[in-house]
Amino acid sequence: METLTLEVEPREGTGKGPARRARAQGRIPAVFYGAKSEGQNLSVDARDFGRRIANLEGTHLIELRSSVAQLDKRMVLLREVQHHPVTGLPVHADFYEVALDQAIAVRVPLHFEGKAAGVALGGILQPILREIEVRCLPTAIPDFIAVDVSPLAIHDAIHVGQLQLPEGVEAMLDDTETVVSVLPPTTEAKAEGEGAEAAAGAAGEGEAKKPEAKKAEPAKKAEAKK
Repeated sequence: METLTLEVEPREGTGKGPARRARAQGRIPAVFYGAKSEGQNLSVDARDFGRRIANLEGTHLIELRSSVAQLDKRMVLLREVQHHPVTGLPVHADFYEVALDQAIAVRVPLHFEGKAAGVALGGILQPILREIEVRCLPTAIPDFIAVDVSPLAIHDAIHVGQLQLPEGVEAMLDDTETVVSVLPPTTEAKAEGEGAEAAAGAAGEGEAKKPEAKKAEPAKKAEAKK
C-alpha cells in the first residue's frame, strides 16, 4: 500500500469562528489525535485535500508534513471527513495517529470481479457486504480485497472464510458470514405470476356477479306489476 503525504499546519483557537476563518483562507479545519497523543487543532489546504485525500476509497496511511516539528512525519489515518450538506465539499477532518509496529482494525472495500456463472443463466448477483473489517499493521492495509465471483452458480455463495486475504491481514468477522451470493431468477417472476393470478381471480369474481344482477331484474319487474 502506498503511503500518502499531506501538508498540515497548526490552527489557533477552537469553535466556529476560527474554523470559519480557516475556510475563508482556503483551508479545512482538522484535528490530530491518538491513543498516546494529545489532541491538536490543525488545518490543511482545501484544494490539495479535496483532490488527493477526501474521496479515496478505503483506509490509507498518511504521513503528515509540517514546518512544526511536533506534527512533521507523524503517521496517521483519516478517521472521518465531514461534508457541507449542500455543496458536499469537505469542511472538517479527523486524523488518528498510529504506531507502525502495532496492528489496528480498519475497514477495507471489497471488489467483485468476473461474471458469475449463475448470472449468465438468469440469476441475480447479490452482494451482502461491500466492505470488511480486518486487523493488520498500518503498513499492510490493503487498498481493496478482490472477490472472484465467476465460479458462482445459482444458489452458491462466498463466505468470509473463503476470501483470499493478503499475508498479515486477518478478517474480524466470523468465517461463516456471507459476502456475496447468486439468487435464482424466480423471485421476481413468482411475484409477477402471483399478481397476474390475483388479477385474473378478481376478474373472474366480477364476471360471476353479473348474472346474479340480471336475475334480480325480473323479480323487481314482477313486484312492480302487482
